[in-house]
Amino acid sequence: MIILGLDPGTAIVGWGVIDTGAAHDISRAVCLGYGCVTTDKTMTDSQRLLAIASGVEALIAQYRPEMVSVEKLFFFKNQKTVMTVSQARGVILLVAERGGLMLAEFTPLQVKQALTGYGKAEKQQIQQMTKLLLKLPAIPKPDDAADALAVAITAGQTRR
Repeated sequence: MIILGLDPGTAIVGWGVIDTGAAHDISRAVCLGYGCVTTDKTMTDSQRLLAIASGVEALIAQYRPEMVSVEKLFFFKNQKTVMTVSQARGVILLVAERGGLMLAEFTPLQVKQALTGYGKAEKQQIQQMTKLLLKLPAIPKPDDAADALAVAITAGQTRR
């Protein structure tokens, strides 16, 4: 199963694609790619959302995932930021639904528990587990892409 993991944001949407194989075995998962969809701060909100939608649509066309896994907003310190990230999440959910893809959503706590067994794991621990589980030579950069891969792994682990 090919899973597209997404870490939503307004300036940066991290993405990561994994393939768990026909047996859906996360221990044999392979990283097919990762990176970021970026938007420029000079763009209007609507232009940024359109760029995010176009970027996610292009990823779906390129990798042909069967599932999209998205990080849920769990807690935000900045109320202004939470609104724009929520809008980006909404665009991502819409694109996935229009594509007829299975959708999974996970809180950061769920991702931490899935990768380390501990809901209060540090970001570095999550990144190290992502590297180990996908047998990567280094921790994926930037952090947004590593987070997206972690979300994809979580979907692969919880998929039965």
